[in-house]
Amino acid sequence: MAEGRGGATQASLAIGLMMIALLLLNGELAKSKEFTVGDHLGWGFNVRNWPNDKTFHAGDILEFKYEKGYHNVVKVDSNGYANCKSNNAISTFDSGYDNITLARGTHYFICGIAGHCWFGNMKINVTAL
Repeated sequence: MAEGRGGATQASLAIGLMMIALLLLNGELAKSKEFTVGDHLGWGFNVRNWPNDKTFHAGDILEFKYEKGYHNVVKVDSNGYANCKSNNAISTFDSGYDNITLARGTHYFICGIAGHCWFGNMKINVTAL
């Protein structure tokens, strides 16, 4: 009996190691990074160019830090982004410290407070590979 349990333990260990190897090969663990939007200034006016020198991957996390009640984060489609319209929002965040995990593709974020997106350039778009 003892021999059978040892074989099951070894098989479980082997399966676990294979799963970890697959995750590493797919880059799920290796590439996950956290980005503070706006760097040390946080999510605020004139952040539109913040993503320009960065590369994002699926699984990366965007940290939006801002003064609660003064700003928010609205995930919109490309039309909402281009026109600074949040009426068809995909999702809205307003905690002052919002973490958003990126899926593969392009993501659009604006501040939904009147005038902040349009006049304050408070919008970003990022593409995760």
